[in-house]
Amino acid sequence: MSSSALRLFQDVKPAADPRLWSYYDQPGTGIRENLSHHEIAKALASGSGTLWVDIDTRSPEHVSLLSDVFHFHPLAIEEALNPQSRVKLEEYDRYLLLIVRTVAFCETTEDPYDLDTVNITFFLGNNYVVTVHGADTDPVSTTVELLHHKPELVAHGPARLMHAIVDQAVDAYFPIIDKLDEFMDGLEERIFARFDQSSLRDVFAVKRLVLSLRRHIAPERDALNTLTNRPSTLLTPDTQIYFRDIYDHVLRIYDSLEQFRDLLSSTLDSYLTQVSNRLGMATKALSVVATVTLPFVVVSGMWGMNFERIPLHNHPYGFMILVFAQLGLGLLILAALKWRELL
Repeated sequence: MSSSALRLFQDVKPAADPRLWSYYDQPGTGIRENLSHHEIAKALASGSGTLWVDIDTRSPEHVSLLSDVFHFHPLAIEEALNPQSRVKLEEYDRYLLLIVRTVAFCETTEDPYDLDTVNITFFLGNNYVVTVHGADTDPVSTTVELLHHKPELVAHGPARLMHAIVDQAVDAYFPIIDKLDEFMDGLEERIFARFDQSSLRDVFAVKRLVLSLRRHIAPERDALNTLTNRPSTLLTPDTQIYFRDIYDHVLRIYDSLEQFRDLLSSTLDSYLTQVSNRLGMATKALSVVATVTLPFVVVSGMWGMNFERIPLHNHPYGFMILVFAQLGLGLLILAALKWRELL
């Protein structure tokens, strides 16, 4: 194991009680679970049956299997131990390395749009598949339960077993897509019907979520495209058909995210247009008020000057004459604005 991989491994906090889970369908013997390290090495050396080993990187003892028993390349082990490794597909002499990223809404923060992401690394060999992850993942636990109900799944070989886990990892995006769809439905009413100003914060938050999902799903699209089209001795054409189904799911998710991104951009433009229109209407109303009250300001200012000889100064109805004169000028200005279609 390389020194950088060891550093990555040492930085990971140990789990409270990590357990090595393994599943082996041995020809003529049947299915066995939770094998010891020696039994795993023996099953691997036999080259027959289907072996699945799930390794939690929070356990140093289990991580040592990657180099001591399976003898994976140090760079491949380093990629598996690094939680920030990018989604990728690489082919080595005896196995395939596939890294996928599964997502879920984070339940430990107050922000409803925060995501939890977990990398799952797959090592696919002739008679085995090894999964490596640094946190509890629903795709792995769901596949374990599926094997308990349908043990015949493992009889189809390690590639089909890897397909079942990858399928669960990709399907984890769909509940988030459904939540985004519900949000977009309510967003139109909030902006166009009620003009809820607090919706602007949600628009930016969801837009950030959509961009984050696109950043996660785009590499998976490329990796699965290569996986379904590149000839490999570890993947038969019949098995690649199943991975094409996952690839179709990824394309659907990516297309949905593209639509959400365009819709959010249009919604944001509409919101800003409404803000501009409302500001224009308020400015127009204030301008009309200022224009109509202009005669009152001018006339009152002129007749309020401190001079002895001012017209109508001594007239008994001078005040009322000036009031009606100002009202008349105001109405005249209103009529002029109406005639010029400025109101």
